[in-house]
Amino acid sequence: MIARELIRVLVIDDSAFSRQTITRMLETSPLVEVVGVARDGEDALRKAIELKPDLITLDLEMPRMDGFTFLRLVMVKQPTPVMVISGRAGEEDVFKALDLGAVDFIAKPTTRATPELQSIQQELIRKVHAIRELRIDKVRERIRTAPPVLSRRGSPIASVPAVVAIGSSTGGPAALMQTFGAFTETPPCAFMVAQHMPAGFTRGFAERLDRLTPFVVKEAKGGEEPMRGNVLVAPGGYHLELESVRGRILSRIVEQEPGDKYTPSVDRLFRSAAKHFGRDLLAVVLTGMGDDGRRGICTVKECGGTVIAESEETAVIYGMPQQAVRSGAVDLLLPLSEIPTAIQFGVARDQNRRRSARGSG
Repeated sequence: MIARELIRVLVIDDSAFSRQTITRMLETSPLVEVVGVARDGEDALRKAIELKPDLITLDLEMPRMDGFTFLRLVMVKQPTPVMVISGRAGEEDVFKALDLGAVDFIAKPTTRATPELQSIQQELIRKVHAIRELRIDKVRERIRTAPPVLSRRGSPIASVPAVVAIGSSTGGPAALMQTFGAFTETPPCAFMVAQHMPAGFTRGFAERLDRLTPFVVKEAKGGEEPMRGNVLVAPGGYHLELESVRGRILSRIVEQEPGDKYTPSVDRLFRSAAKHFGRDLLAVVLTGMGDDGRRGICTVKECGGTVIAESEETAVIYGMPQQAVRSGAVDLLLPLSEIPTAIQFGVARDQNRRRSARGSG
């Protein structure tokens, strides 16, 4: 897709009001063209094959063929980036859709046909514009790839970090599931995660990670101490930071401020963790659009920590990792499958590998 081409979108929703509203919102952008609409899965699949859109917006609840069946079929017959637009009550359905190949989601403010739906316009347009950076082949690869099995070949090449802070955005939920699911037992370090996700979804996401991986995973509430084998997930709509309270390092939840570009903020998590853990911190930048994390990893390096970025080889959207590499602060650039091993058995700090990471991108 060249820069001047319009982003061609197929809108799928069983509500006529939602179809019309989403179409109107999309068409406010001069870069977007709605090439078709559909009210059920069968009609949607036929139009996806005929129209070959650049992006599909999908409501999961549809007659004749539900959204999950549609997702499975479209990823086989006509692989296309799919963005789920769902009500907040269906968080488990959203995560299932992400497992099946949806690349992102937006939460509807209400399931009813009301003007409140207009409130998602800015987020919708921003995410649709970012679709130019997305590689659908990486999405298909991730669906096919089973979590890697860690091996103990060789000895640790450096000390294992005390704390691992991970930041991600578009494509992040699947990447995080693959990363944490790769471990057969938990490594001797604590984890903190800032995943761009709206309020109301991070608790369900944390519970899903807790259920399906060896880790104890919780949505951070504030006041928790980072513990080995535990994962604290930043709550949607808030920032996750750390503070020292009577000699203990505890989590702190900070409200979103006007003008905040990303919430939860990867930069804020990284900067705060670097201040308290210094050389014992490993910061990891995974797939995502934008540049969140770039400033944070510079602080991590200044405080003596280590930085890994996901390589273009596996990133669904290479925006965040690429910006991290361009900062010059990345020590290792690794495909997703190798990141768990780097966490488990240590991270090399030699100058050759630093140079190779900084010379990429």
